[in-house]
Amino acid sequence: MITQLDLGGVSVDVVLKDIKNVHLSVYPPTGRVRISAPYRMSLENIRLFAISKLGWIKKHQSKLLSQERESPREYLERESHYLWGQRYLLHLSDVVDGTGVVVEYRHIVLHAGDDTPTQKRQALLDDFYRRELKDAARPIIARWEKELDVRVDRFFVQRMKTKWGSSSPRLRTIRLNLELAKKPAECLDYVILHEMLHFLVPDHSARFIDAMDQKMSNWRLIRQTLNEALLSYGEPCN
Repeated sequence: MITQLDLGGVSVDVVLKDIKNVHLSVYPPTGRVRISAPYRMSLENIRLFAISKLGWIKKHQSKLLSQERESPREYLERESHYLWGQRYLLHLSDVVDGTGVVVEYRHIVLHAGDDTPTQKRQALLDDFYRRELKDAARPIIARWEKELDVRVDRFFVQRMKTKWGSSSPRLRTIRLNLELAKKPAECLDYVILHEMLHFLVPDHSARFIDAMDQKMSNWRLIRQTLNEALLSYGEPCN
């Protein structure tokens, strides 16, 4: 069940869960605020916590509302699309091709004619991004498995509205946001390291930050690049 708090015009959704620590999130595109808190935590203590973070909340809400976003995609000829941080123009081709989508110079060629429904064009392009992301993720995961001495049993690629990635140390799985295929490749490396480190350190404590610093000294700059990249509607801002 969701409880709502009103903090001087800032609405906060509160969800009690079987967790150890409090989690505060500000979600795009409108800056919706959500707090996940342990069952043991009283509503008054949650309110005090939220008040103490009010400056941070307003800062991130302002950032989300002012951040440049792509217009909704229509999958039309010469429409801009992104792959690994680079801009490409979409080209619709009537030539039958089993792959559905290929990259040729500065174009993403979608083998779908003018009579192909928009939903089908999007599905073809999403499948292409999924293949790209999986192919790029496998060697990165293998490298960090060796470096961290951990094992990832499975990884998944899916649309995620509020996170770039997530992990389950118990199941030894990680999940990656499909939108990462549109961002610079270093962002995928950062997200994979971040999630795999949670196999060793479950929270974002000083120990976790120290480990990130040791393994990827420029991770803060990469995170900034990720968060300042052109957003699609519904993408996360961490």
